[in-house]
Amino acid sequence: MQHPAVPELAHTTTRPVHWLAVAAALAAVVAGSAVLQPDPATAAQTGPGTHSRAAAGAAAPVPAPDPAAVTFPIACGPVEPVVKNKASGDLDGDGRPETVAVVHCEAGSGTPPDGIYVITRPKTGKPRVVATLVDPKDRQNATGLTLRDGAVTATLLGYSTPDVPRCCPDQKDKAKWQWKDGTFKRTAPAGARSV
Repeated sequence: MQHPAVPELAHTTTRPVHWLAVAAALAAVVAGSAVLQPDPATAAQTGPGTHSRAAAGAAAPVPAPDPAAVTFPIACGPVEPVVKNKASGDLDGDGRPETVAVVHCEAGSGTPPDGIYVITRPKTGKPRVVATLVDPKDRQNATGLTLRDGAVTATLLGYSTPDVPRCCPDQKDKAKWQWKDGTFKRTAPAGARSV
């Protein structure tokens, strides 16, 4: 028999009575947790995002319209329109979210022009396009789509002449639209800069 290197640890040999004591203690903890349950959670969100409807226990907010449920006013011929980017938020202050979608025709190569559309969900019926912010006929591409504080912003890339290859836009324009007087008005100055 080998003696422990440290004599103080000689008492660490376990006996059946130790295991019975551990099992009894574990059984007491499990039985106690089954009897003593915590109260149900009643946490509520606080801060700037809290709405009185949510605090009063009203129904969950209406989901934003799904672009897949909409027919876009874009002529793609035999190919399908593709949603390149989307963002959702309340743009008109009615408490119901709208979705803004950047859409173009599916293309095997090249850079097809984008359209930017605002989609809303009426109280009854399916979602529908209610505004065109950028028409594909304008031959622009949109990047950096955001919705913040009721405004839609995007960077528009375009071409100064028909001679510029469609792979390489040479103009860049920051655009911003806001809902005012029953329509979306462009509030950022339109004025393309060369890139």
